[in-house]
Amino acid sequence: MQASILKKYCDARLPWYTIYPTVQEFSAEVGARDCEKWLRRLPADDSVSLYLHIPFCRSICWYCGFPTAITRRDAPILNYLSVLREEIRLVAEKAPQALPVSDVHFGGGTPTVIEPAEFLALMELLRRRFAFRKTAAIAVEIDPRTLTVEMAEALGAAGVNRASLGVQSFDPIVQKAINRVQSKAQAAAAVENLHQHGISRINFDLIFGLPNQTVQSCVESAATAVAMRPDRLAVFGYAHVPSYMKRQRLIDEAALPDSAARAEQAAAVADTLVAAGYHQIGLDHFALPDDELALAQKAGRLRRNSLGYSADTCKTLIGFGTSAIGRLGDGYVQNDVATNSYSRKIRAGRLATSKGYRLTDEDRVRAAIIERLMCDLEADVPAICAAHGVYAIPFLDSAERLAMLAEDGIVDIQKGFIRVRQEHRFVIRAVAAAFDAYLNRSPY
Repeated sequence: MQASILKKYCDARLPWYTIYPTVQEFSAEVGARDCEKWLRRLPADDSVSLYLHIPFCRSICWYCGFPTAITRRDAPILNYLSVLREEIRLVAEKAPQALPVSDVHFGGGTPTVIEPAEFLALMELLRRRFAFRKTAAIAVEIDPRTLTVEMAEALGAAGVNRASLGVQSFDPIVQKAINRVQSKAQAAAAVENLHQHGISRINFDLIFGLPNQTVQSCVESAATAVAMRPDRLAVFGYAHVPSYMKRQRLIDEAALPDSAARAEQAAAVADTLVAAGYHQIGLDHFALPDDELALAQKAGRLRRNSLGYSADTCKTLIGFGTSAIGRLGDGYVQNDVATNSYSRKIRAGRLATSKGYRLTDEDRVRAAIIERLMCDLEADVPAICAAHGVYAIPFLDSAERLAMLAEDGIVDIQKGFIRVRQEHRFVIRAVAAAFDAYLNRSPY
């Protein structure tokens, strides 16, 4: 039965539902003027989250699906940081006052390609332009191969309190196949280095479904990671889209595992991590019992946003840098992906918003249902609809695939309360898709 469920519902084209509606619905009808107007409307006392995108890496990883630029020189990075600082000033001036900040995330790319002094200056600017909460969570993504002692010291001095290390796999055969060779010693040294400078909360990223990967190598990588005891792990499935991401054409497609093998790898990693004391969070995260994600899940306040699973409860996310996505009260906005276009707009004193989406009341209800399904594997549709002042029946009636999901034993439904069976959590995206009004697809 598991094989037939896998074949029927595990569709790589389904969205990951980090946001709803998805980026595919964004359009140029929402632009810089809308973003400016929405920024001015933000409540002055509500905490916000900040995301800063640093799109540079020192080497290319063939599996990567993010818009990044490879540079061996510092000049492009310094030029970009100059524009980024100007964008921070522009955005801060549009807001009603110095907005309170409870969460900051540096992503990319490799944010730690920034020189230590430049990172400290960037954090100082953010603190001048925004009102940081004393308990603000400040996280940065790190390539353990390039982290220096000086950078770890700067991160600690800047107030960073969480680091996410891109590990992906410890198997040297897999590493060579994706052009990301890094030793266990490098990862362990990075963890130790961060701990020594006061950054105690550590995340690891692992990937399954990579070329030449096997169940055994996935389990061994998970076990190696567990020995370093990160607070949480994100375990992603590799998405092979060479038509969209040209660098992935360097990967040997014949070496990629099929859907059944991918599912077996994911299950084996999950079993390894759960046996080691980690709690499974939503679709693809694992956290120690005292980690914020595990506590948020237990309290029923786990969130899903453009960065994945989060304990961050802010309604507003402001994105800085190329391709950065923000969520403001009225909808979503996204900056230009191209660095040149982004830089021209900011240097001209304009926001770099290139597209976005204006939320409707119906979008907000569907987003709430999808978020609870993705976070809790269950959703009380009538209660969610009541909280938004609407009737549940139209939303349940429009979710035509629910009956088929129930018939196949994936979900249980009682009076509009939907619960995904634990053994089928790997197809949670198919359940969420039942409430996606924009998913123009033929029936399964």
